[in-house]
Amino acid sequence: MNITYNGTPQNLYWKGSPRDIVFEKEEIREKLEQTHLPCYVMKDFRGRIGLSNTGSLVSEGRGLQVLAIANPMTAEQLGDPGFKSDYKLKYAYKTGAMANGIASAELVIAIGQANLLGSYGAAGQVASKIRTSIEQMQAALPTQTFAVNLIHSPVEEALEANAVELCLEKGIKVVEASAYLALTEYIVYYRVAGLSQNADGSVNIGNKVIAKISRKEVAAPFMKAAPEEFVNSLLQKGKITPQQAELAKRVPMADDITVEADSGGHTDNRPLVALLPIIIQLRDEMEMKYGFAQKIRVGAAGGISTPASALAAFMMGAAYIVTGSVNQACVEAGTSEHVRKLLQQVDSTDVMGAPASDMFEMGVELQVLKRGTMFGPRAKKLYDYYKQYKSIDEIPTEERLKIEKQIFRKPLEEVWQGCIEFFEQRDPEQIARAKDNPHRKMALIFRWYLGLSSNWANAGVPERTLDYQIWCGPSMGAFNDWAKGSYLEDYKNRKVALVAEEIMRGAAFLWRVQALRVQGVGLDGNLGRVFPNEALLEMPYLPCLEP
Repeated sequence: MNITYNGTPQNLYWKGSPRDIVFEKEEIREKLEQTHLPCYVMKDFRGRIGLSNTGSLVSEGRGLQVLAIANPMTAEQLGDPGFKSDYKLKYAYKTGAMANGIASAELVIAIGQANLLGSYGAAGQVASKIRTSIEQMQAALPTQTFAVNLIHSPVEEALEANAVELCLEKGIKVVEASAYLALTEYIVYYRVAGLSQNADGSVNIGNKVIAKISRKEVAAPFMKAAPEEFVNSLLQKGKITPQQAELAKRVPMADDITVEADSGGHTDNRPLVALLPIIIQLRDEMEMKYGFAQKIRVGAAGGISTPASALAAFMMGAAYIVTGSVNQACVEAGTSEHVRKLLQQVDSTDVMGAPASDMFEMGVELQVLKRGTMFGPRAKKLYDYYKQYKSIDEIPTEERLKIEKQIFRKPLEEVWQGCIEFFEQRDPEQIARAKDNPHRKMALIFRWYLGLSSNWANAGVPERTLDYQIWCGPSMGAFNDWAKGSYLEDYKNRKVALVAEEIMRGAAFLWRVQALRVQGVGLDGNLGRVFPNEALLEMPYLPCLEP
């Protein structure tokens, strides 16, 4: 039998045409996939267990007794309706801001044209490139919402300050705030500068903030009003108005909080099943304490790349989901063909931690691909040197020659000259701080390798393939396992909007399967599994329409 049953029958009877009941595997799957229709499981007069999407239910009278029911549940119903409404989305689905433009303008445009929310990977990019990309996205998405990443830069404040000024100048209405250890005056400036008062006295939040966090102590400040010391400082500098300073007391710092679990790039490697409920509970406590009219939504990121992981996040209470690593393997991502080919072969265990360039001195790590690249071990070696020695000159000659030959491929003093030229254009204070600080100079030299290794990967520099820094979490391997044997196994078919469609539709299908299973319905073989649907290749995503 294709369907088995060991539960308690419903006190309902099904009335309809016997021809609408199916018993064979392919027909059953077709009915299960019609998630916009109800699903009835019943036993016919010959003792066979079948399934139908049609007919009517009665509480008494003649008909087939209903064994189980699954109500309609479409991909559009998953997640928080307010999230979809505020950002004008088809699904409660967002793509994360992979830095250095990996979450490219092309990727954001593609996901936006499918009525989904994309975040541009502005972190690590120069202002001129960010400006060009913003103008490109605004031209292609005149009515659809998109976000720009605003990353905390504790050792390079100018980057964060300039990014905020640019976002305000270009009228960016949503930023994804990431890697924050604490609030800064810059993120407060962006938030408060967008506040105004509606005719009814309520607060209009013109600049929305989606904060990506992985710790309670980082999440809590985003759930409170802007700190007074920052608001007063901005008021004294004339950057905000007295009315905006008053309105800032009535709204939290963030509209949405993305809980980032085990992910590619910056990560605390926290398990989502533990972290998400903790942050949801914190949100509830903070709402009771402060009573803001603006309700904060909590979404989930990290480890999400399949229908099963997406459904798990929604069932735990996520208002929306965010994908990351899986998008890097899509054709619109701002990375190289070589990287996409590598990612296509990744297993969930092919990742490791390595020092982060932007927080190198603090010992912060990010998660990277270890298969097909030597970046991870080499970057760790550099951090070991940084901890062990106080200057470049203290490194033993033999060791120094080895890293110059194998890692830098040039003398370290030549690397230092490159650092001077780089920071003179980007942030001259970095060179000034290192002038009489040999340890600081060492950090900048080592960060030269950590910073460029990501660019080499994105550009596909052939002579540097072993030094590619490829941010990647275990979710990439999970996606590959799920896609194996389907059209999505080939990275050339991986379009970011198509991947989103498959994940969300698959999650709705799995919700139906699970709803039947908890009522005692067993589905034989692969009936309960969800597979990529090649027919979606023909689905049009243009033009961008209101959901």
